[in-house]
Amino acid sequence: MRIGIGNDHVAVVYKRAISAYIRKKYGYEVINFGTDSLERFDYPLSGKAVAQAVVSGQVDKGILICGTGVGIGISANKVKGVRCVICSEPYSAKLSREHNNSNVLAFGARVVGIELAKMIVDSWLNAEYEDGRHQKRLDMIEAIEEDKL
Repeated sequence: MRIGIGNDHVAVVYKRAISAYIRKKYGYEVINFGTDSLERFDYPLSGKAVAQAVVSGQVDKGILICGTGVGIGISANKVKGVRCVICSEPYSAKLSREHNNSNVLAFGARVVGIELAKMIVDSWLNAEYEDGRHQKRLDMIEAIEEDKL
């Protein structure tokens, strides 16, 4: 599994910690699309880069981190085919995979502690899409992207 990870200057430390955590616990390859500098960096750039990598198949899933997770997550959701969930707790991360087949996870370095961030990542990575009754709604979301709903 290949995970794309992106961040802004606020989340450099979190990006490094989460990347190392995923490599060690899961053995997944983690590809960096964010900044390694503490100099101001505009989060939409890495949000878009990770989102495009997910949609193109360069990576299987994406993780995004900025101050709140909100701006970078909104940026990712502008890329057609991305279903980015912005989470500050594990339950929503899990259900976003099971019910919404989210393919990008975002959270905030100023919102959650690093251990909670790891729990959110675990819940999201370990959950699987349930399909079935949820597919109708995903089809509707795709119709919205196509301006057909």
